[in-house]
Amino acid sequence: VQLQASGGGLVQAGDSLRLSCVASTLTFSNYAMAWFRRSPGKERESVATINWSGDTTNYASSVKGRFTISRDNAKNTVYLQMNRLIPEDTAVYYCAARLWVGSGAAPSTGYNNWGQGTQVTVSS
Repeated sequence: VQLQASGGGLVQAGDSLRLSCVASTLTFSNYAMAWFRRSPGKERESVATINWSGDTTNYASSVKGRFTISRDNAKNTVYLQMNRLIPEDTAVYYCAARLWVGSGAAPSTGYNNWGQGTQVTVSS
């Protein structure tokens, strides 16, 4: 599966951005999807996950209430709507996919398909 992320940019604190990630697969609905990020000097962290049907999501505590992950299986696309951005959100954001059609929340580990990353910079 190839993943192409887009939508990053330079914004001011308090602004919003929407990231998109398009997957090249005929079976997109068989995949759990996630957004990760890596800030300079920090480990990569899971930001949000969404299960195959889109009805269950999970968020890192640092973004809960500000970020929303969603997907459109007809368009093979997953989104990350980021509101009320803060400088600590500055990072390279990666979308990721793994085969998973289980019930409940998608896992935050085991992702083996990665996009190229898109830079998000939030100025204060």
